[in-house]
Amino acid sequence: MMIMDTNPPALSASLIISFYNKPETLALVLQSVRNQSAGSFEILIADDGSSEETVEKLSKLIKDFRFPVRHIWHEDKGWRKNAILNRAAAAASSDYLIFIDGDCILHKHFVKEHINHRKTGTVLTGRRVYLSPAATSLILQSGDFRKVYSLPVVLRLLYDRYADQSSAHLENALYLGNMFLRKFINRKDRGVLGSNFSLYRNDLIRINGFDEQYTAPYVGEDTDLEYRLRLAGMQVKTLKHLAIQYHLFHQRQEKNTLNEEIFKKTKSEGRYYAEKGINQYLASGS
Repeated sequence: MMIMDTNPPALSASLIISFYNKPETLALVLQSVRNQSAGSFEILIADDGSSEETVEKLSKLIKDFRFPVRHIWHEDKGWRKNAILNRAAAAASSDYLIFIDGDCILHKHFVKEHINHRKTGTVLTGRRVYLSPAATSLILQSGDFRKVYSLPVVLRLLYDRYADQSSAHLENALYLGNMFLRKFINRKDRGVLGSNFSLYRNDLIRINGFDEQYTAPYVGEDTDLEYRLRLAGMQVKTLKHLAIQYHLFHQRQEKNTLNEEIFKKTKSEGRYYAEKGINQYLASGS
């Protein structure tokens, strides 16, 4: 395992970004991280085995960054996102963890809202806008995350929403500072979204982190995690209209039936503690 490190000061949170071989996308995400209104957090890039060429590009992206950055990498042996997330969480310097994906641009108050609403025994989860292929292309071509707020992109999203539904949940872009209005709108229970959630590190350790039995996307990063957190007595609180993301388009991967079987077994056993999880990394912190 490789770690590139810049030593952090006292931190309010550790922002863990899952990543694999898409530096041009991560560059936009990091621009939005640099623009955050919160100031005292570190970044851990949880890299599921990106190539040497990608790692070189990444080292340039994080050089002289506004916040402390660590790049945590393991060898590419197929999809092992849960393992690298566990490694990153074990290595985190803060006692509060925020998880995002490396293809999600952040609203400027994203980190602040997660930090301000944190509570022991509670998982916070926000929501995201799904950008269409055309809108994503416009943003990537510009090389500037702020393009997501530009009139051409907004008009494109509106067109795509009604033309072919390739953009979705545009209402999630609405930032609502008024607590009473949010409560009125957010009466529906929201599940944990793997690209947009946070919790105390000890709460994650309590369930032994992410279950590394999952070696393919779907279920393991969020559905399984939420089930086990709730089983352990934790609450889920929505940050919809506060912790906002803009998801850059990519082709969706097929659902994995083996994952469904693993999850079915976990539920039948009523087990919240992962058989293979974060505990194996805690002694070394990596």
